[in-house]
Amino acid sequence: MSQLRQDMINAMQLRNFSENTQKSYVTVIKQLAGYYKRSPANITDEEAQNYILYLVNEKKLSWSSCHVVVSAIRFFYKIILKKNQDSFYVPFAKKEQHLPDILTRDEIKTLFRVTKNHKHHAIFMLAYSAGLRVSEIVHLTIQDIDSQAHVICIKQGKGKKDRYVPLSPILLAELRQYWKRYKPSHWLFPGCDPRKPMTRDGAGDAFKKAKTKAHITKKVSIHSLRHSCATHMLENGTDIMNIKQLLGHSSISSTLRYTRISKQRVSSIPSPLDRACPN
Repeated sequence: MSQLRQDMINAMQLRNFSENTQKSYVTVIKQLAGYYKRSPANITDEEAQNYILYLVNEKKLSWSSCHVVVSAIRFFYKIILKKNQDSFYVPFAKKEQHLPDILTRDEIKTLFRVTKNHKHHAIFMLAYSAGLRVSEIVHLTIQDIDSQAHVICIKQGKGKKDRYVPLSPILLAELRQYWKRYKPSHWLFPGCDPRKPMTRDGAGDAFKKAKTKAHITKKVSIHSLRHSCATHMLENGTDIMNIKQLLGHSSISSTLRYTRISKQRVSSIPSPLDRACPN
């Protein structure tokens, strides 16, 4: 597997895959080989399909995780082993359409109030204020915060794209207080090793603790602050195209789902019943 592994890593690097994608794909192929206890080069498409069924039925794999597995297997057999679809075929599962849970404004206020750690407080405010992904937050540097122009520069976000997001005056004041206390020199949120940024898992674990402390029982994660930001911006009247740009979505369809999440927006739509049968 060592040469195949290196070939796979080289192929992904040539295609400029993100580090997270590279790690995920390599892990998928390693686990596939471990399941059958032989080289993945000798695994048939039927065996690969059976492995995916095992993950779905036995391991209760989510759709998003299943999608990563299929993408990794397809990449390995098509690009590394040069097999075409006629000789090796693994289908994608139909995407499930679930609406993510969001936090209410009161729940967000409570979350901020119970978070006493300045670093975690600043991270949560960033996620909600600017609708940032966790990976984008932990890779921010001091230079990315432009207090004069009141914007934050997101460098190489998802899809290898740069963009600007607004810097709220309240968030700026929070970040200044945070900087006075911790004085980071390069990474805005350094990890245990100051030469490296804080990990996504570290930010996620901090959110879980704060959620418990705030007595929030919804199935939400730190990423839900991004969903909440988009939903609340929509309810405040922000144009959907502006929300798309701020969130860094490639397609408007990704942004339009927030029109289905917003209870306020849905509840304001008059029903024909109200006109047909007025009180």
